[in-house]
Order: sequence, then C-alpha cells, then structure tokens
Amino acid sequence: MSKASAFRTLDDADVAGKRVLVRVDLNVPVDAGRVTDDTRIQAVLSTIREIADKGGKVILLAHFGRPKGEDPALTLAPIAGEVVSRLGKPVAFAPATIGPVAEEAVGKLQPGDVLLLENTRFDKREEKNDPEFVAALAALGDLYVNDAFATAHRAHASTEGLAHRLPAFAGRCMQVEIEALAKALEAPERPVMAVVGGAKVSSKLELLGNLVAKVDMLVIGGGMANTFLAAQGKDVGKSLCEHDLAPTALEILDKAKAAGCEVILPVDALAATEFKAHAAHRVASVDDIKADEMMLDAGPASAANVVAKLKAAKTVVWNGPFGAFELPPFDTATVAVAQAAADLTDAGKLLSVAGGGDTVAALNHAGVAQRFTYVSTAGGAFLEWLEGKALPGVEALRR
Repeated sequence: MSKASAFRTLDDADVAGKRVLVRVDLNVPVDAGRVTDDTRIQAVLSTIREIADKGGKVILLAHFGRPKGEDPALTLAPIAGEVVSRLGKPVAFAPATIGPVAEEAVGKLQPGDVLLLENTRFDKREEKNDPEFVAALAALGDLYVNDAFATAHRAHASTEGLAHRLPAFAGRCMQVEIEALAKALEAPERPVMAVVGGAKVSSKLELLGNLVAKVDMLVIGGGMANTFLAAQGKDVGKSLCEHDLAPTALEILDKAKAAGCEVILPVDALAATEFKAHAAHRVASVDDIKADEMMLDAGPASAANVVAKLKAAKTVVWNGPFGAFELPPFDTATVAVAQAAADLTDAGKLLSVAGGGDTVAALNHAGVAQRFTYVSTAGGAFLEWLEGKALPGVEALRR
C-alpha cells in the first residue's frame, strides 16, 4: 500500500453545493433494537460534519448484515436515528438505494443536509459490482467519498465501482487508517514487532508468510502457537492444535530465519484440563504439558519475554490475543503485553497499531485500546492489508 499522499482526500475535493455519495461503515452490533457498540458510527462523524459544514449534500451509503435480498430485519432505518443522536443534526432516511424514491429524497436535499439511503445489499447487484447498479448509484451524486476501510477489501458497487464513475476521494476515517497502516509496515521505524495470535494457523498462513519478510520480530501466541510448538516436537496435550500443519509451521520458521526475523514462541503456559473461566490451572513449561491438559494462555515467563522484546521495538503491529482472554485468568498474558505496549506508546517510545475483531475486544478488555496509536475496527480488510494484498476500495482512490 502506498503512502496516504498517493490518495485523493477531502483536501482535494470541492464539495460546496455538490451531491456527495459517502460510503460509510454502519454495520454495527445491535441488540433488541439498540446499538451496543457505536465505534463505527463515531468514526465517520468527522467526514459527515466536514462535508455538511462546507455546503455539501451528504448522501450516506452503507450495508447492514448479510441480507439475501430485501429483509425488513436488516433495514438501516433505526440506524439513521442512532446517527442523528451522535451527529446532533437531522438525518433523513430513504427506504430505497436507487430509483424514484431515492431520487426524490436526494432532490429535496439542501446544502448541509444529510440523507441515509437503504441497505445497499438489499440489491443483489451490489456485491457483484454490477455496472448498471453502479450507474444508478452514480446518478444520485456528483462526487464519491469512501470512508469505510472495513469494506475496502470488497470490490462491490458502493465500495469500488463508484470510484471509477465519479471523482473519488478518501474520507477522514479512511485517510487516518491508510496513514496509520503506512507508518506501521510501509516505512516503519525499526525494529518492528508483529504480534499474531488467535486460534488457527490455517486462517493466517498468508499473513505469517508476508510478515516474516517485513518485520524484525514475530511473536506467535494463542492456539496457533501450539501448532508451532508441536511442529518442534513438543507434546501439547489436548491443546487446540493443527497437527497436520506441522510441515507448514516449520517452513514458516525456516523463512523467518532466512529473512532475519526472530520468531518468539511461548516458553510456558497456563495449563488446565477444562475450558472454562476460573478453571483449576497451573503454570507449566511448554516441555511439561500433560496428556489431559490444554494450554489456554501464555505463561508469566512468556509474557515477560515479549514485554522485554517490546521495549526494544519502535513499532508493533498486533492481530490476535495470546490466549482465551474471554475466560479469566486466561487473559493474563494478553493484558500484560497490551498494557506494556500502551505504556510505551504513552511514553512516545512505540508506534502501536492493532486490528481485527478479537484484537479490538482484547484491547478493550485490557482497557488500553484508546492508548494505542491506532486501533482498526476493520476485520477482513485489516487482515488482508497485513497479508500484503491490494485492497480494491483503497486502490480505486489513487491519484
């Protein structure tokens, strides 16, 4: 990914009096009609306000859930009210994405007004990036702004197609994300540490393969660490482990060695015979895991080792927890390393970038998400960026 300067941003756009189609991420968690986490809504408010304050007519495009055609349960209508309460100004809602109803709603807009159109995925042509659907959307606007990094890995009509039909720009949230990610891996201050955790190696093979060539230290935690330990001949008991990927794990270790990347694996673990909160457990060396035990978290020596290495780093990129952090006390290593990273960030000694659903939840659990340099709410897009893949929604915004 190129530096943010390689992309058109709102600094390059003249929005006054223009109809501005703004792709935002409003795919927020809702329980009993209430938004339980408004992080994604808060993230796009600055772009909406800026365009409205400059006299643009803001037309919001978003998806919600994974509808198979029109689905009343997945309408964006309630979300409009949630945006209103946070934006502090009226947000009109049109129960259509294209066609006469949408056209009429857009036609009523005055400079500074905000309109939310219905769920883009109610039309099956959205995900197919259908040219006719793209043209119908483009007819509603004069400019296009993409402020939804979380959907940037999808080449959909509202995330990529529109950028080729209208003058296209990155919104402020998208711009901040691109800048943060560029600083973390494109031209980082070294040494660079990557922390990769989670359950399975199989889901992060491309990620690990890309990172060993780019970072100086690779910390592997979570269930995926067990696969690497097993590949090295250690008995991991009943721990989550993909034994069939042992050759792949060894191949990754060889690639890391050839690239001069130090791989840091757990040396001890919190071992238990039950997968539940507050299960009876012990601190055990990774060479001393019993047949009926599971490693549910990295142990204190492992956490201390990572923290010591972290103090020598200038940049850290984090994706995935060290253990079953939802079940205390198997959150101990994740919390310890997260707090150390936050302290170093506060002291100006570390640039810290994290992303992915479990990672955000883990950092919130540790109470440090706000203290990291940047935390991405994007799951798939963040992961694909770490894997070194070009993101269609971002590439379409190049100058």
